Amino acid sequence: MYIYSDFDAEFVRSRVKQFRSQVERRIDGSLTEDEFKPLRLMNGLYLQLHAYMLRVAVPYGTLDAPKMRKLADIADKWDKGYGHFTTRQNIQFNWPLLKDVPDILDALADVEMHAIQTSGNCIRNVTADHFSGAAADEIEDPRPTAELIRQWSTDHPEFAFLPRKFKVAVTGSPNDRAVTKAHDIGLRMVRNDAGEAGYEVIIGGGLGRTPMIGKILRDFLPKADLLPYLEAVLRMYNLHGRRDNKYKARTKILVHETGLETLRGWVEEAFIEHKSSHESPSEALVARIESAFTPPPLDTNIMDFSSLDKKIADDPILRSWVEVNTDEHKNPNYTIVTISLKPIGGTPGDASSSQMRVMADLAERYGHNELRVSHEQNVILPHVRRDDLPAVHAELKKAGLATANVGLISDIIACPGMDYCALATARSIPIAQEIAERFEDMKQARDIGPLKIKISGCINACGHHHVGHIGILGLDKAGVESYQITLGGDGTENATIGQRTGPGFGADDVVSAIERIVDCYMDLREGPDETFLKSYQRTGADPYKIALYGENARVESLKETVNAA
Repeated sequence: MYIYSDFDAEFVRSRVKQFRSQVERRIDGSLTEDEFKPLRLMNGLYLQLHAYMLRVAVPYGTLDAPKMRKLADIADKWDKGYGHFTTRQNIQFNWPLLKDVPDILDALADVEMHAIQTSGNCIRNVTADHFSGAAADEIEDPRPTAELIRQWSTDHPEFAFLPRKFKVAVTGSPNDRAVTKAHDIGLRMVRNDAGEAGYEVIIGGGLGRTPMIGKILRDFLPKADLLPYLEAVLRMYNLHGRRDNKYKARTKILVHETGLETLRGWVEEAFIEHKSSHESPSEALVARIESAFTPPPLDTNIMDFSSLDKKIADDPILRSWVEVNTDEHKNPNYTIVTISLKPIGGTPGDASSSQMRVMADLAERYGHNELRVSHEQNVILPHVRRDDLPAVHAELKKAGLATANVGLISDIIACPGMDYCALATARSIPIAQEIAERFEDMKQARDIGPLKIKISGCINACGHHHVGHIGILGLDKAGVESYQITLGGDGTENATIGQRTGPGFGADDVVSAIERIVDCYMDLREGPDETFLKSYQRTGADPYKIALYGENARVESLKETVNAA
């Protein structure tokens, strides 16, 4: 994990001191709310429906036990005893008092954390594969790259006021767990014909009201060229990005309106010009960053786990959890454990302060003091010895954190929706809870198999509904909540935007609609190994539309066929 330098520590403390003065002026009336808004956004502070909300940065999702415990302390002292982990690998506190925010930021600085650039029209928190440094399929740990970008982009004078927010994601594996194709810039670690590691650069992805899948800007970018190339991309976006309409001010619109080839020419020209005068990061800095992500001292001697395997086989609850909530580690003696923050009936992504402390304790005792936040709103223990799995499961079970549903139908991504967010037009959390309760039978959930449901409470798509196998978008229709359903979305390396099925459903009907989709899939699939996504790709949307809308959908489908002919 990256450790602050003296410069880092002083920089963060000075920002806290500066913001403390700004808060004092807001409280005494020297600043109006409009004047205060850009200042608070630079420090991750939003004004939501009921209160201020503080979004704390968790760069590339990486935490250790002291950081997690500090988050728990903040939840107890200044909030309501819990925090909400987000799809940007951050954590949000929904109820801080304005007067307390500088003290919270000071407390965060004590453990080398902050809330800088978690909001505003700047380069946001850089995200990464939540299995980084542990995944069996990894080419290279992407976190040193993400940390280099974080240092370069923090308070960058040219890119502090971009046309809109700018999001970057990095993955080190061919299996994309970072949704790189839905970002302004996605970086995928690849190797060229000489075996050298570099990046495939993807540009122009994004969700929201105009969802688009990113396009490849560069097939291979040498690692040494990363910063000057990113500088060139940001300069072209800053110069040519739309500023007349905030809804068209993202890179995806720039790519769409300009054309990929034209934009690529601009970027390459700016890159050549900038590279000649750009001072690359020193070898000492790069080495220091890379050394911060040295793998922990894992046992490489081949172990005999036969007694463990028998214990797991004899305990159906433990067996189900191991089969569903663990993934292959690059070291066969270890496994990657995903802690589900999606208990049946709970709020997706929420963790109480006591649960945070349990996760911190487990990281210290069993996980080499490493934790990760996933964009799917769960928490990861990336390095757990296989023979420690029963003990880890027992502790998680006592804390209400042992739900064996990772990747299944109740492991739902949901934004806060209208329960918290001032932008939301519908509720997300109650719908997610009702779906999870409808499919709470874990045997049924496992029979259904991998199925990613994602819910957004407005068109901004913070719940990533466009890339859900089943996506749900809540909208306001003449004062009534209406939920549109999309099918076939995919956030992996094969990223696809889901297709809208038809008219929306009322809040009382949407869960039954999901049940009809699932029943249709179970009837259609060709054996238990055919996942929902594969089945949908094979059959297309028509059977599901008929399941949702009856004969009207069949008639509409026939009309479309005739019109197309």
